[in-house]
Amino acid sequence: MLKDNLAMLRNIHGFSQEAIAEKIGISRQAYAKWEIGATVPDIEKCCLLADVYGTTIDSLIRTDPVEGAGAIPPAPKGKNIWGSVAVNDRGQIVIPKGARDLFGLTGGQRLIVLSDENGIALIPDEAFLSNMKRAMEFMERSTSQEEENN
Repeated sequence: MLKDNLAMLRNIHGFSQEAIAEKIGISRQAYAKWEIGATVPDIEKCCLLADVYGTTIDSLIRTDPVEGAGAIPPAPKGKNIWGSVAVNDRGQIVIPKGARDLFGLTGGQRLIVLSDENGIALIPDEAFLSNMKRAMEFMERSTSQEEENN
């Protein structure tokens, strides 16, 4: 719900109720009422709140509980939080339907698994190979230009 997201986002961003109220041009008391669910902001204030918190209005007003984690904060603009998946004993996971639909993933499609110390990323192999090809072409052009300059 909106009230839960407002409290979560404010705390995540380290703002006081007064600081948020000041940013969007209302009183601290009015903002406090939104956080406890006594009142709700109008659409213009929702738009300002979404901008302050770097999310979308849709993400601001929805709460999608994640199994085993409860409510999670709204995702930043352009990002998605799909929920959790379980790794089975063969190391397999099922990608949530919403993610499969958004990225056009179908059965049998190959994905490249990338990682760093923060986590894992899955990229369709066509996109990965296309990016690698562009990188190699850039490297070849750079090398050729260096040789011509020497």
